[in-house]
Amino acid sequence: MVDISPEAARVAPVHRVALLTALATFLLIVVGGLVTSKGVGMSVPDWPTTYGYNMFLFPYSKWVGGIFWEHSHRLIASGVGFLTLILAGVTFWKEKRTWVRWLAVGAVVAVILQGVLGGLRVTLYKDQIGIFHAALAQSFFGLLLIIASVTGKGFLAGKWTNDLVAYSLRRLGMAALFLTYFQLGIAATIRHQHAPLAIRDFPTAYGALFPETSPEALAKINTERQKDRIAPVSASQIYLQMTHRIGAVALLLVVIAFVTRVVKVTTLGHWLRGWSLLWCGAILLQILLGAITIWFNKAADVATTHMALGALLTSFTILLVFRLFCAGHGTGEERA
Repeated sequence: MVDISPEAARVAPVHRVALLTALATFLLIVVGGLVTSKGVGMSVPDWPTTYGYNMFLFPYSKWVGGIFWEHSHRLIASGVGFLTLILAGVTFWKEKRTWVRWLAVGAVVAVILQGVLGGLRVTLYKDQIGIFHAALAQSFFGLLLIIASVTGKGFLAGKWTNDLVAYSLRRLGMAALFLTYFQLGIAATIRHQHAPLAIRDFPTAYGALFPETSPEALAKINTERQKDRIAPVSASQIYLQMTHRIGAVALLLVVIAFVTRVVKVTTLGHWLRGWSLLWCGAILLQILLGAITIWFNKAADVATTHMALGALLTSFTILLVFRLFCAGHGTGEERA
């Protein structure tokens, strides 16, 4: 039987509820991704009601087509909100650390704001709101993982602190986190344009490293797209796709640099080796999924899988950077 400290035993309920809420949030993100990938985001045109019904009393017989996905997304979101309130209550009941309580408060604020953004996306019919909605969802997911971690046995046993080697890598971690959010913003913008693929080949782009976007070249591209009954593309849409590709390469290079540094400065068995190799492998898989999304003409299931792994990567990077900064505590080099 594994011995646990009295503090770990006391906050164990917080840890469990945080994990459950994080799992529900990931499910919510996946269903939200399906709503966008299938283009059914406005299948329910009113909010907070559903075709005039109380959301929770909407007849199941009417859950047809896109309504099924959009309404399911709303119900799961309500469940996540309820779990977040429970998490906050349990945290204030069991947790003595003030800063952890503030994390729980932040989670409540974030889930309320997320619900409001989702509602405004419907009532105002603004795709731009969907971009912030997506970014906040993944940030909220990362916050839940932090709460689950700081109430876990490893953190409470001091395994996340007093590690100067890990702390020295925080700047590389922050650079990767910045690029991850940059990629998230670009990807959310592309997804919420509800447009077909701006570039239909990979790793080339219309047969070149960087496609020609002159009026003549665009006319030729759109003529070919018209033959395949695909909506025309603009130069700005092509630039956006290329920016996403370049951002993916930049992020991969930073992560490779991170892994290289980790291997150089850590010993076998150090936690950073496993974390960094998993991170690099997930980035490579994400790039492959992006390519498959193009090759399969943005199939809904593939595009959603690409988005879901992106959410996992974002939350993983948030948690990694948090742990890198925690590692400075107790070394005498931590910052306020």
